Amino acid sequence: MEDLRYPIGEYVVQPFSEKLKEQWLADIRFLPNVIETLVQDLNEQQLQTPYREGGWTVHQLVHHLADSHMNAYIRFKLGYTEENATIKPYDEKQWATTYDVQKLPVNISLTLLHALHRRWIEFLGSLTNSDWEKTVFHPEHKKTFTLWELLGMYAWHSNHHAAHIRNLRERAGF
Repeated sequence: MEDLRYPIGEYVVQPFSEKLKEQWLADIRFLPNVIETLVQDLNEQQLQTPYREGGWTVHQLVHHLADSHMNAYIRFKLGYTEENATIKPYDEKQWATTYDVQKLPVNISLTLLHALHRRWIEFLGSLTNSDWEKTVFHPEHKKTFTLWELLGMYAWHSNHHAAHIRNLRERAGF
């Protein structure tokens, strides 16, 4: 049986390659369009449907992507501008229940994602091959990550949540 939590599998670190870099950059570049297409004709009841039992609703997923990718953008900037910057963890489960997430329609976060990803992809496109070796330290995981590893994680994250919505639509017939 398919694991609904990980519809594309769990993230696996991969060695640097130009081909993979271009794919991951495209995944990040096009995520706002992908998510917008996946939710554009959903009604409020469908937006309030969890992608799996005990999981977030589609509404929460869209807001989560905006929250997560704002953090990602900052993490990349810190990693680029500081020596092994310590990044700030956050409680994504708590963030998914805050008042703004509950109250605001998904189009607010879709608009944010379009602007944020435009800015983010412009920045990422300027990095040299050696820049991808710069690092950040994640204190919650007690681990150092390269910007290359972060790129892979956030490309995966983009595809991961898009698959949650796509799979829910297929299973639920909407």
